[in-house]
Amino acid sequence: MTHQLMGFLASSAVVASGLVAGVFLAFSDLVMNSLAKATRPGGIEAMQVINRQVYRSVFLVLLMGMAPFSALLTALAYVHAPGPAVAWLAIGSGLYGLGVVVITVLCNVPMNLRLDSMDPNAVASEGYWRKYVSRWTRWNHVRVCAAAGATVCFLAGCLALVQG
Repeated sequence: MTHQLMGFLASSAVVASGLVAGVFLAFSDLVMNSLAKATRPGGIEAMQVINRQVYRSVFLVLLMGMAPFSALLTALAYVHAPGPAVAWLAIGSGLYGLGVVVITVLCNVPMNLRLDSMDPNAVASEGYWRKYVSRWTRWNHVRVCAAAGATVCFLAGCLALVQG
């Protein structure tokens, strides 16, 4: 495997994880704050639509595809470019897998599924909505930090490949 191809793959990981971090940041900073200020039925309905739409998005491909891609990248680096690059790529892969994918699957998605089953106009949904906004955003902050940290690690791995 050529050194240039490894550099391209590592650069791709930087861009993809950075894009995921940016989407998560936009949600924490803009979308969730706005939905929390909307009327309860309007906020719930908007989030239900967003959650349904994500399954048909390029974002989902990046979000879920980065975990196996980064693990493969780390394995290729171990074989073809041993040294500090491997450590940086492995740390980035671990941060992404645990802090983004695992948190998404175990925390955010179950909350989204519960919200999806609710009637936005039902009085009973009010209590859950307040908890949802707070908890979902808190877990999303974790995903922002993990994706941003993975991006930094992938960048460091990329630089180590260039130097190596």
